[in-house]
Amino acid sequence: MATLTSLFAPGIIALLLTATSALADPIAPAGKAIGQDGGGHTIYQVDANGISIGYKLIGQGAPMVMIMGLGGTAEHWPPQVVEALAKTHQLILMDNRGMGHSTANDTTFSYPLFAADVIGLLDALKVERSDVLGYSMGSTITQELLLEYPTRFNKALIHATSTDGSNVAKALHGRVPADPIVARQVEATTHWKTPLDKLPSIPNQVMLVVGTADDVVGTESSKTLASAIPGAWLVQFKGATHHLMYETPEGFSAAALTFFETNETVTPKVEPNASVAPPPARP
Repeated sequence: MATLTSLFAPGIIALLLTATSALADPIAPAGKAIGQDGGGHTIYQVDANGISIGYKLIGQGAPMVMIMGLGGTAEHWPPQVVEALAKTHQLILMDNRGMGHSTANDTTFSYPLFAADVIGLLDALKVERSDVLGYSMGSTITQELLLEYPTRFNKALIHATSTDGSNVAKALHGRVPADPIVARQVEATTHWKTPLDKLPSIPNQVMLVVGTADDVVGTESSKTLASAIPGAWLVQFKGATHHLMYETPEGFSAAALTFFETNETVTPKVEPNASVAPPPARP
């Protein structure tokens, strides 16, 4: 069971469902087709930010870029989550540099570099604004995107995140594959620290999702971000680990869809000459 905490900025009231899932113009693929996945979806590769980035497009609706975690590829998203989100969004599932169908060069890995890869792909696809969902390492990339490129995004779901990558690197010791690219990802992670003083300036609507038994990133980072980003939501799944999405894909999808399909920014309407009655006098 999940507990939902909505931390509203001043002037933001109640939840109002909206039709954010309305159909948008479909994204035209860029680059070259290089194959298909197990579900018959075409895999593309496009040159951007000095590398070739592998990606695929699934679903229809408003665009949403999905950024996988450390050591993962676009094939590692839970199928139930992809299927659910693809009903209301055209998903852009990308491989981080050096993983899956994306190449890497000698440029030192860093979160600003990973974020620039995402922007490079969106530019190549001519996507001006997108929703974004980032998991684990992808959630920290999402933090960087909101801090540096807020106008390129609408809503952001930050799942299993951290404000101090050095702690995450310690928690991952001995638990990740002995792979040169993964080692470079871990090294980049050790240098990440969220600029906490900049979080209040994030204008995007954001939801933090974390499992209360996550022993990789813990819950405190998600709580810190949720309390600092104006109007952010916080969803905690009791007993879930760092693999929350895989442990309860239905629950995760339900929370995600509620967030992406809700417009929680409300402008109060005041009728002309309306007045607010004073509270009754106390005896």
